[in-house]
Amino acid sequence: MLVDMNTPMAPMPPPHVGVGLKPQHYVQALETISASTPFLAGRPQWFEVHPQNYFGAGGPPHRWLSAFAAKVPLSFHSVGLSLGSADGVNLEELEHLAALCDRYAPALVSDHLSWSGSASNRYPDLLPVPYTQAALDHFAAQVVRVQDRLGRMILIENPSRYLAFADDEMSEAAFLHALCASAGCGLLLDLNNIEVSATNLGLDADAMVDAINPVLVGEVHLAGHSREDHAHGALLIDDHGSAVSDETWRLFERFVQRAGPRPVLIEWDSDVPAFDVLLTEAAVAGAIMGRTAHQDQALSQGPHALA
Repeated sequence: MLVDMNTPMAPMPPPHVGVGLKPQHYVQALETISASTPFLAGRPQWFEVHPQNYFGAGGPPHRWLSAFAAKVPLSFHSVGLSLGSADGVNLEELEHLAALCDRYAPALVSDHLSWSGSASNRYPDLLPVPYTQAALDHFAAQVVRVQDRLGRMILIENPSRYLAFADDEMSEAAFLHALCASAGCGLLLDLNNIEVSATNLGLDADAMVDAINPVLVGEVHLAGHSREDHAHGALLIDDHGSAVSDETWRLFERFVQRAGPRPVLIEWDSDVPAFDVLLTEAAVAGAIMGRTAHQDQALSQGPHALA
C-alpha cells in the first residue's frame, strides 16, 4: 500500500477547527454544536477523543459519544497501540479500536510515532523511536498491520523529543516521509511538538516545519507546554496543560500559508479549562486559516488585489 507523494490527500473532516472532547464539557459542548446560531466564533466543527476512554461496551460515555457522533465528525486519537514496540502492535488495543471504529465510523484515526510497552510491561508514556532504517521497517510493518485490520488509512503523529539517538540515520522528516511511502499512512502534524523538539534539541523549528511534505498531512494539532529553565538552557515539556504558545501559533500560520487549511485540533489534556477557553483558542486557529485563505484569494486575483 503506497502513497503517491505528489497526490493531495483529501482531508476528513473538512478543514475546520475541532477540540478535544472531555467529560466535563459534554453538556456545554453538545449545546454549542446544537445551537441554531449560524456562526459562533470558535464553534467546533468536529471533536477528537482518545478511544481508550471508550473501550467499555456501554454506559454514559457511549451515550454521550453517540450524541456527538450524530451531529459532527469524530477523530480517534489513540495512545495505546505501541506501534514502535519490538514485540509489535498491542493486539488487544487494536481489537478494541477496531470495534470502536466499526461502531462510530470516525472521520480520522491516528496514533503516535512511539512505543509504550512490551509483551510483559506497559509504560504510561510515549517513548521515542530511533530514526534508523531498521526502526522504520519495523514501524511501517506495524502500521500496515493496523490499517489492514481497520480497513482504512491512519495518521501518525510526529513526537515531542527530549533527546536524540546517537545512531540516528536520517532526519525526522525523512523518517516520516519514508514511513508514509512504505506503509501508505498519512501524517498528523503536531506543531507544539515541533516547538518542543526544536527547543530541546537545538534545532530550527521553521526548517522542521518546512521539511514536511504538506500533501501527507491529514490533521494538525495545536497544544501548550510547560517550561523549565536549567543551567544548560530551557527544557520544554509537552504536557498539553496550557494555551497554545505564540511560537506555535507562528509555526501554524507558516504551515498554513504554504499548505493551505487542514483540519486543526485544539488539544488540552491536563489542567483542562472551561469550555469557553477552548472556543477562544479555536477561534484564533480559525481566524488564521481564514486570513490565509483570503490572502491567497487576493493574490490569485492579480497584482492590484491587495492595494
